[in-house]
Amino acid sequence: MNIILVSGSLGKSKTLTLSHAQIVFLVVLMLVGMLVFAVVLHYLTLRHAATIKSPYLKSLLLSVQEQENHKREAYLRENLSAMAIKLGQMQAQLLRLEALGDRLTKQAGFKPEEFMFNQPPGRGGALSGVPQHELTLGEFSGQMDKLANDLNDRGDELAILETTLMRDRLKKKLVPSTPPVNTGWFSSKFGWRIDPFTGNEAFHEGVDFAAQTGSPVISAAAGVVIYSDFQPEYGNLIEIDHGNGITTRYAHLSKRLVKVGDVVLRGTKIGEVGSTGRSTGPHLHFEVRNKGIPQNPVSFLHMPG
Repeated sequence: MNIILVSGSLGKSKTLTLSHAQIVFLVVLMLVGMLVFAVVLHYLTLRHAATIKSPYLKSLLLSVQEQENHKREAYLRENLSAMAIKLGQMQAQLLRLEALGDRLTKQAGFKPEEFMFNQPPGRGGALSGVPQHELTLGEFSGQMDKLANDLNDRGDELAILETTLMRDRLKKKLVPSTPPVNTGWFSSKFGWRIDPFTGNEAFHEGVDFAAQTGSPVISAAAGVVIYSDFQPEYGNLIEIDHGNGITTRYAHLSKRLVKVGDVVLRGTKIGEVGSTGRSTGPHLHFEVRNKGIPQNPVSFLHMPG
């Protein structure tokens, strides 16, 4: 690039030749100078805003400040609205956790006063000598996010615990622990005995409850009836499947009150005591089997006293 200088004091004109790199340098230098000038002007304007007497400059400065204030307020309102929504979600999650916690304390057998979910836990301690600092908006938002994640995790964990407790309670309901008749003694126990018909030693696969004809017979646990018919040796026989390979048998009944496929609950009346089949008199022959193998019913039953 050529620059021609013409002056009356010079006898002839002079020509300056600038390279491409020199031109770029001059342009950058001008831009930097303009930027520095604008920064200095802005600083001086803000620093001496109170002493500015020009109404036009004052109004211009106030307009700029108002725009910045509006932007700041809009940013704060947007963040406050987002945090308010998140706070509402956390409050809803907390209410759900309180209800879930109340259910779990009851299911687990804890006393309600041991876990007061509707009251904030007590906290305290001596004032620390470590210097404190106020939370910034970003730090506060981060704490809110962490608390929301913690609430979600605790909710999932408590839900899993509730499922486990319910499964355990269901298993207990399916264990044949309720005596099938309202009597407190056996006329014949489980194991080896003298057979009343042959006089030989034989293995007795259940227990015999002494009871009068017509006495109610109830299901020892919840389950599904898989057999209800007359059998030559057992007489009127009912068999109930309680799941996990556990079944119970109720024999020598005078009446059968359920049929195959019926779902019975613990304590449901399923028949009446009798002396049908291979029997010497009114009684209930009761068996507990695990995968078809006879078990001692005494190990399952919760007998009075």
